[in-house]
Amino acid sequence: MRILALGGPGAMGAVAVRVAVRLPGVTEMVVADRNLAAAQALVDRLAGTAKVPMRALAVDVTDATALRTALEDADVVLNTVGPYFRFGMTVLRSAIAAGTHYLDICDDWEPTLEMLALDEDARAAGVCAVIGMGASPGVSNLLAARAVRQLDHVQDLYTAWPVDVTGGGNDDEQMSDAEGRPTAAAVHWMEQISGEVAMISGGQLVQRQPLLPVALDVAPGHSGTAYTVGHPEPVTLHRSFRPTGEAANLMVITPGTVAYLDVLRRDIDAGKLTGETAAADLVRPSVSRALRATAGAVTRKGPGSLPPFFAVARGTRNGAPVTVLARLADTPGATALVNDMAEATGLPLALGLAQLLDGTVRHPGVHPPETAVDPGRFFADLVRQVPGLAGGHGAPDGVALTVTPAG
Repeated sequence: MRILALGGPGAMGAVAVRVAVRLPGVTEMVVADRNLAAAQALVDRLAGTAKVPMRALAVDVTDATALRTALEDADVVLNTVGPYFRFGMTVLRSAIAAGTHYLDICDDWEPTLEMLALDEDARAAGVCAVIGMGASPGVSNLLAARAVRQLDHVQDLYTAWPVDVTGGGNDDEQMSDAEGRPTAAAVHWMEQISGEVAMISGGQLVQRQPLLPVALDVAPGHSGTAYTVGHPEPVTLHRSFRPTGEAANLMVITPGTVAYLDVLRRDIDAGKLTGETAAADLVRPSVSRALRATAGAVTRKGPGSLPPFFAVARGTRNGAPVTVLARLADTPGATALVNDMAEATGLPLALGLAQLLDGTVRHPGVHPPETAVDPGRFFADLVRQVPGLAGGHGAPDGVALTVTPAG
């Protein structure tokens, strides 16, 4: 198949392209970006190891004609152009119109709802679209699916990812570019810690203020407090597994950082900052906001012994209440993967493509990862891609499951 990598030269896109050009079933890779020089540089860098022809293409996703032409020449598009609250719907609509299969790493909950609403259009066009196939969402959804499979009834369901704790990655590199300007990832983060965000309460999809503390006891020796943030997981997991209680996406984060984010949140909501100016303040924290955050940090609880990246489901099995924790096993490979945001996000996108190429994922419609991608196959493929990820006895696919009876 001919693959179009929109935003391919970006950090996440480049990882996806690097892996995808070695996948069986790929016949051509077109690296597309509004910056043609960056696209060509990636092609040149990978040309020696790629097993398929590669070429660079200048495409600005805001140019409808250029986008449609590029999509019509492709069988599948990997869309890593963010932020998705600006560009996600544009690219997906164009892909459906062109009859091109679609995968992305959308991490905004608002466009996730809008994209899911295009399901009938995608089905009519014979297009398979998988949205949010990165780390969180993506791997987090598949961990949630592994946890849910241990239950007969799902009550509460949480996914969590690290910010500035062990396993939190090098966020500084992801928050600013070479010129020190805030990245799309930074702007996205400001969008998702302000206003109201989606979560599940009493089994219903609701909108609440973000950065709310959630105390968790996920397994023996693993407890602490994490904080809510806007993300697609509650939206899609609600549809897929119907938890009857609470569900949210959480950040495993230190008190000082969450207090500073809360200062930014208040100023965004008060109209003193935009998403862009707040992202700039995040990259270069101001003294006045840092001082305001100091008092808030004292009152906030920390992550304790929570794992850095996990999904936890509470419910019943055989009539008895249990808690199921699904996480990457404690291995050097897992730590290295979670510490590298680009690798942790771009690699799952390529492995999702692998399942589409061989027909494991091929049903027309718009799907979240947990209903489209086979978790067992995914984690087996992930182990093959990441040295040292497998957890040995009890976690040969790199996923550690802990089932704890309640009470």
